[in-house]
Amino acid sequence: MSQAHPNDPLHGINLERILSHLVEHYGWEEMGRMIQIRCFEVDPSLKSCLIFLRKTPWARKKVEELYLRATRDLPHGP
Repeated sequence: MSQAHPNDPLHGINLERILSHLVEHYGWEEMGRMIQIRCFEVDPSLKSCLIFLRKTPWARKKVEELYLRATRDLPHGP
């Protein structure tokens, strides 16, 4: 069985990995333009954004959607 969860493309990928990838790919400033949440725009840090995203389901969903769009065209995934 090659895919344990074929309906969940984020299975096995934690939020810290998602956020780190996006910061590396886009940078904080661009992410703040793409998803307008304060933790990306004002003194961003991985730690503060993770705390916010873990407590805010709508913001986490936007970040996960951006991650899926960003990695969709990668040949080997993130």
